[in-house]
Amino acid sequence: TGLLLAMHYTADTNLAFSSVAHMCRDVQFGWLIRNLHANGASFFFICIYLHIGRGIYYGSYLNKETWNVGVILLLTLMATAFVGYVLPWGQMSFWGATVITNLFSAIPYIGQTLVEWAWGGFSVDNPTLTRFFALHFLLPFVIVGLTLVHLTFLHETGSNNPMGIPSDCDKIPFHPYYTIKDILGFVLMLSLLASLALFSPNLLSDPENFTPANPLTTPPHIKPEWYFLFAYAIL
Repeated sequence: TGLLLAMHYTADTNLAFSSVAHMCRDVQFGWLIRNLHANGASFFFICIYLHIGRGIYYGSYLNKETWNVGVILLLTLMATAFVGYVLPWGQMSFWGATVITNLFSAIPYIGQTLVEWAWGGFSVDNPTLTRFFALHFLLPFVIVGLTLVHLTFLHETGSNNPMGIPSDCDKIPFHPYYTIKDILGFVLMLSLLASLALFSPNLLSDPENFTPANPLTTPPHIKPEWYFLFAYAIL
């Protein structure tokens, strides 16, 4: 979906918002692709948080290499979702980018330099949007690489189980048993995603983001997407 959206998206502060509107209104099935892409991020995070919950419950954090690569993966995923959220260039996109990037200014000595380097100027503007678009396109490839590293470490230790005892004699072939289970899980998640995208596509969206970005008007409540709320609460 991202590749199809990238064909019609314009990474320019004057055109980004209208290019997303153009996708939804004028491109054949553009509205569906955009809704699947936007809500797909939420479903991705649902799967990730379920995976983390399972890992904590089964004590998978004891396999330090696998767990640490998983933490790096989570941070990379969050970065990808964040830069993607900025791209539509609505009010919440702009102010979300401003607030989050400004957090780096709290770093002593180099903070302000770091923020201006990330912005590509003295405020969130065209260079910021261009580089965020590039990052949003490139980071998924980094995620694929990290996933392979994650799986390599997992094969060394073996996946955890309710017994907590890794035993070779109890193992069964992945195919067909888990292939069927995974396909069923994938079909279920895809059905739920399609239902959300078709029947209530804006359920998880912020109404403020349907207004073009305006640096002179601050929204009354700047809050992130639901999957960042745990970090927002800590902040």
